[in-house]
Amino acid sequence: MANWDDYRLILALSRSGTVRGAATLLGVTHSTVSRRLSVINQRHGGIVFERVTGGYQTTELGKRMVDAAHRMEEIDLSADRQQRAIETELSGPVTLSLPDALAEHLLLDPIGEFCQRHPKIDLTIYSSYQFADLDRSEADIVVRGVDAPPDHYVGRRLFPYMLCHYSRADYLVKTAPEDRRWIAGSYKGGRPDWISASSFPDAPIILALDDIDLRHKAALSGLGMIRTACYIADPNPAFIRLPEAKPEAAQDFWVLTHPDLKDTPRIKALMRHIIGVMMDNKGLLQGRPAGSTAD
Repeated sequence: MANWDDYRLILALSRSGTVRGAATLLGVTHSTVSRRLSVINQRHGGIVFERVTGGYQTTELGKRMVDAAHRMEEIDLSADRQQRAIETELSGPVTLSLPDALAEHLLLDPIGEFCQRHPKIDLTIYSSYQFADLDRSEADIVVRGVDAPPDHYVGRRLFPYMLCHYSRADYLVKTAPEDRRWIAGSYKGGRPDWISASSFPDAPIILALDDIDLRHKAALSGLGMIRTACYIADPNPAFIRLPEAKPEAAQDFWVLTHPDLKDTPRIKALMRHIIGVMMDNKGLLQGRPAGSTAD
């Protein structure tokens, strides 16, 4: 194959399954992908992708080409990481992946302070609830609550964050018992176990929202009760914990990087800073009263 751009197109089409999706991944037009795919087919004297209902799938030839493209991508990504790993200055680009809520309610200001102290570090934050693939360089550092991250990632396991049941401060006073409702995240079938374990196990679900911020807004509008992270709700005087509600452990927080980057100064500096902030706020993250010293 003539160049790495052809392999990138093959990977994009393999991952997306459609010309339009591949165009989005590559940042090019739909017509560009179609034209380049035609050239690739001609170059190899066979069909690499065949059209099926709803998109494209690889042929036998295509499967071999995709395997080769994966190997080339791994080499390319590894070479890029190795280049960044040898840099010794507290300068250069860093990409950080963390959940929207953690950025908004805890880490944004401390990260801003870090950037002020290290103006030569060019920091980009990707806020997402998807676990960034460090092997594919989707980020340099990932902060996430997760049960079991990939074994080869390096960093630090911190502690579990806590969830509890909340409502708007005046919701229980203004809402008759028979009118009380839950706001849930997206779920499939049945009722979430956490509702059964709450102070109001028989209250129906009025609305399911997969967006955390929207769930909070719906609760603060008086629409219903929610289960959410203590570090989000406890500092907000508009929320109260429901009667007899006790925080429950969710997933452990991890701060991780790729092993190729673990000794890069700017990576180490940002990881240390984030870990320090989270340890300083352990009580908040675990739903303990301010000033509590319990482990």
